[in-house]
Amino acid sequence: MIVITTSDHALHDPATMAPLPDRPFYDRAARAEQLLGAVKKLGLPTELAPDHGLAPIAAIHDPGYIDFLETSFARWQSTTQAGPAVRPGAYAVRHLQRRPENIVGLAGYYLSGFGVPVLAGTWQASKTSAHVAVEGAQRVLAGAPEAYALCRPSGHHAYADLAGGFCYLNNAAIAAQTFVAGGAKPAILDVDVHHGNGTQAILYARDDVFFCSVHGDPRELYPWYAGYADETGTGRGLGCNLNLPLPAATANDGFVAAIDKGLSAIKRFGASVLIVSLGFDAHVGDPTANLAVTGEGFREIGARIGAFGLPTLLVQEGGYIVEKLADNLTAFLAGFLPTRKPT
Repeated sequence: MIVITTSDHALHDPATMAPLPDRPFYDRAARAEQLLGAVKKLGLPTELAPDHGLAPIAAIHDPGYIDFLETSFARWQSTTQAGPAVRPGAYAVRHLQRRPENIVGLAGYYLSGFGVPVLAGTWQASKTSAHVAVEGAQRVLAGAPEAYALCRPSGHHAYADLAGGFCYLNNAAIAAQTFVAGGAKPAILDVDVHHGNGTQAILYARDDVFFCSVHGDPRELYPWYAGYADETGTGRGLGCNLNLPLPAATANDGFVAAIDKGLSAIKRFGASVLIVSLGFDAHVGDPTANLAVTGEGFREIGARIGAFGLPTLLVQEGGYIVEKLADNLTAFLAGFLPTRKPT
């Protein structure tokens, strides 16, 4: 299995900044280093992602939003709030439908919370993370049975024009569009403990990509405003969105049962390729979540996904017990890789 990665992720590390009171920043650069160390220990080949330009990103994201991510840090330095991070003091109420022009107002328009500050290196890190996903998708389109896109920053909370939940560009949706452009029929299985609200929103009216998310109940977890079971798509996309929220303390058996249900729906959709938004924050004790999956659970999740038989792109999302990440990825791959069979 080829692993696509980048060193640019380290350009975005808000954990090195002074945290806001009572708001630690969990998405540390060390997360990617732990995951990379695990794949190297397994002897898997790794390659750096090439530059795929803006076209794959622009196929998913709003041009004004892309411009904001690219230019906001420099523009911020000319304001009275200049400093090491773009952090809004007020957030937009989107239904008022008023897009400001001032960079201070734009920060609150495009950044949905404290978890998405824009640093000097955020744009480069996010852009390259998206390129990692694009390269992984292209490898699978070219015939690789599987690939692992070791993305950071993660992407599944990013909307077409809104950052959130440590996410700026939606890597999974960008990969899905790359597959569609290549003639494939993709499905996304999101196993991160937090609902992939950005991915859902981007794809909600589409019938050429199926989205299924297995996650903690949003009545109790971020993102709070999406991820409910009655959200099934709209227009042409009706029936192409499946949410499987799980109650607090759900452990291995309950999570795996939901994975089986999601894979059955993906089979009915007739997908030709599978994207897995791979998060490890369902692990028991994760500081951002409330489920109780263990390493053995991740091994079984990997086995079910691997045995499903479709060409598969793994796209890294969350997981915030840094010292457990290598073990969890190793466990997932121990289940996933032995079950792979040529299709």
